[in-house]
Amino acid sequence: MTLENAVHRSTWRTPVIILTAGCLIAMIGFGVRSSLGLFLEPMTTAHGWDRQTYALAMAIQNLLWGLGMPFAGALADRYGPRWVLVAGAIAYALGIWGMANSTSAMSLHLTGGLLAGTGVAFTSFSLAMAAMAKAVGPERRAFALGLGTAAGSLGQVLFSPIGLGFIEAFGWQNALFILASCLMIVVLLAFVLPTDTAAKGEVDFGQNVGSALREAIVHRGYVLLALGFFVCGFQISFISVHFPAYVLDLGLPAHVGAYSLALVGLFNIIGSFFAGIAGQKWSKKYGLAVLYFVRSLAVLGLLLLPKTALGLYLFSAVMGLFWLATVPLTTALVAQVFGARYMAMLFGIVFLSHQLGSFLGVWLGGYLYDKTGSYDTIWQLCIALGFAAALIHLPIDEKPLARLSTAAPPPG
Repeated sequence: MTLENAVHRSTWRTPVIILTAGCLIAMIGFGVRSSLGLFLEPMTTAHGWDRQTYALAMAIQNLLWGLGMPFAGALADRYGPRWVLVAGAIAYALGIWGMANSTSAMSLHLTGGLLAGTGVAFTSFSLAMAAMAKAVGPERRAFALGLGTAAGSLGQVLFSPIGLGFIEAFGWQNALFILASCLMIVVLLAFVLPTDTAAKGEVDFGQNVGSALREAIVHRGYVLLALGFFVCGFQISFISVHFPAYVLDLGLPAHVGAYSLALVGLFNIIGSFFAGIAGQKWSKKYGLAVLYFVRSLAVLGLLLLPKTALGLYLFSAVMGLFWLATVPLTTALVAQVFGARYMAMLFGIVFLSHQLGSFLGVWLGGYLYDKTGSYDTIWQLCIALGFAAALIHLPIDEKPLARLSTAAPPPG
């Protein structure tokens, strides 16, 4: 290989190209995942299942997503995200494909739950976002993370109405086949991301995975951040999976649920983007406290106001502004305190807490509905937990660790 070719190969992956590829990966992966709530009603009706059966599959998926992410993050931090994303996209697609062919609760839980959940973990938008964060300096990191989160929200905007259109045009089973095929695009995009694991603008301290993990778990702020993110998972996963069915229970047409989820994604683009900008300028912990507080107010308004299509659209718009705006602030706070070198792994562990909340929110939503015939109790839990999460973030120490604040990047 000539020197000219070597230089070309090492420089064509500019930050703009990496950010673009990362955004597309986040958009596809999160878009497919966010559309799965649309399949609750047609699949349970077709197979004669109760809602808890489908909800448990999605809960398992969320749990495996959370359990797998720290390992996926550690592998991406060690070897780069490329092959992690390739393996994940294939597993994710096979899980959705198998979900379409499931005829029993067990097969649904193994494919749509276990296999798809593992695939989601290894294609998680956080892996792409970690690559994006490492491609830019600390001064632009929160902005890049906000951009990646906004791209994931764009996926929700696109895939919610498109997914419903697929279901209505081709049936729910063929719609799942199409979504599985879309995931293979991630395989191609993965090769655009670099294999270099160094973070731009940071000194390499020679820290290993074990040292980084021990450093984080004894930090009180890290523990509080994980507890708060549990609530995030509980709230948004319950709404993502059960809101379309909740809309039908109110006697409103199915498109209201699909459009509501699309509005959540649309306004989340705005919320995530500006959360990234705000996190670059102001306190991240106070921003998170405000987000959780306003979420609870939005749910309270949903319960108190008339249940009309317009009211649901307004709720979705407000909730969308604060939906995944927690992600750029949470990931940026992890990178700010501990550095970006092992950001994917450390955020993966925080995200495990998020997915434990997701598991509980999705499963408990189905369980309480089957027991009571209503979602009122789970909505009330969303309110209480949101207020608690707002308080949990206040004592977090945002200062970078001493090794980061006292070191300067090497010259040149």
